[in-house]
Amino acid sequence: MAKGYRTIALFALLAAVTGCQTEQSSVSALPSPSFDGPKVAAKQAAPAPVAIVPQQPAKWNLPEPSKNPVQPKVAATPGVPKDWAPTVAVRPWRWIVVHHSATTTGGAVAFDKMHRAKGWDELGYDFVIGNGTDTADGQIEVGPRWLKQKIGAHAKTPDNRFNEYGIGICLVGNFDVEKPTAKQLASLAKLVGYLEKTYHISSDRVLGHGQTKATDCPGRYVNLDLIRRQATVAAGGSAAVEDSATATTELIH
Repeated sequence: MAKGYRTIALFALLAAVTGCQTEQSSVSALPSPSFDGPKVAAKQAAPAPVAIVPQQPAKWNLPEPSKNPVQPKVAATPGVPKDWAPTVAVRPWRWIVVHHSATTTGGAVAFDKMHRAKGWDELGYDFVIGNGTDTADGQIEVGPRWLKQKIGAHAKTPDNRFNEYGIGICLVGNFDVEKPTAKQLASLAKLVGYLEKTYHISSDRVLGHGQTKATDCPGRYVNLDLIRRQATVAAGGSAAVEDSATATTELIH
């Protein structure tokens, strides 16, 4: 009996020792205590702002308008119709562009209707010279653009310089098949001479429409060299004056 008690006591002692070792092993497996608190990642600095440079709008390569535009002459030049001199500040004109209408008849009123039908605001030319159909032969009609010194609508180019700074004159007629009349030529010479002198436009800047873009206008029967010489005479130059018959003959190339 005593031997049985001794056996039970031995097993109890072994269990107690084993349990303590197991608990100590579990405790020793835990990480060492830390009192530094949680580690927080350092806050990164904000990126420097990027400077935004505004883009400059593209500019047309156009001649700069004069800072001192020619002032209008209220009193018309002697022998010159008063409405040839606008009563508003004029544009800095640099060219005179000659056209034909490419029609057998017409005038400012008819062409105004045609241009409006195309979606334009009004007559595109500054002056129209009649051939005896809608208006008298050689009659010069002054368009509303000229009176208002408004940009033209007669010689469109990529930079629009000949509308911006070119005076548009249209002679009624189709000069690929017929010649301008003598009266048309005389009126054109008087008008071009006046414009050259008043607005300081040199003779070499009197152009045909075909010199501003690919077109046959003002037609093969228009001699621009002759027109320039006649304009010089009309403006008081020293070139010899041709009579009407000679002038008409020289228009045929």
